[in-house]
Amino acid sequence: MPKTVRPTATPIAAAPAPTAPKILPMPIVASQPVPTPIKKDMSLANNWKTKSPAEMTDAEIIAMPDGEYMNEKQMAYFRLKLSQLRADMLANAGQTTENLREDTVVVPDPADRATIEEEHALELRTRDRERKLLKKIEQSIARIDAGDYGYCDETGEPIGVGRLLARPTATLSLEAQQRRELKQKMFGD
Repeated sequence: MPKTVRPTATPIAAAPAPTAPKILPMPIVASQPVPTPIKKDMSLANNWKTKSPAEMTDAEIIAMPDGEYMNEKQMAYFRLKLSQLRADMLANAGQTTENLREDTVVVPDPADRATIEEEHALELRTRDRERKLLKKIEQSIARIDAGDYGYCDETGEPIGVGRLLARPTATLSLEAQQRRELKQKMFGD
């Protein structure tokens, strides 16, 4: 007869008492996104004094004291940034011309021909937007020469280094731009 094995009795641990779930506060949702303030790295605060504008980084520009807003180094830094952007756009325009010349091969398949024409149209639309941006870049460089760069056209207040780093051609402060967009939304162009 086979021997049956009895399980040994082990004490059963008591289940922990149920606890109430933690209630977390609901986040407040605003209709407009709240811009996060740019944190300045104080270890970079004085690096700008010893470097040329070509050697400086965005972080060093942000770390500059507010009292140094649009000093000579910042103006030179943004001029360099705008000049580099302009050079890149002009190089892209030359590449577009080359691409359009190379792709003038006659393709017998209508679907292939349509694809090529669509690619050309897309590239030309992109270059048109860049042409408009190139005009804004030229205006921004002229504003640097006049000493008006970095200040809002409508209010005269500083635009802010963070906004200028994100969009070097900005001519309005964030608040003025939001007001303009709200007017355009309400009343159209």
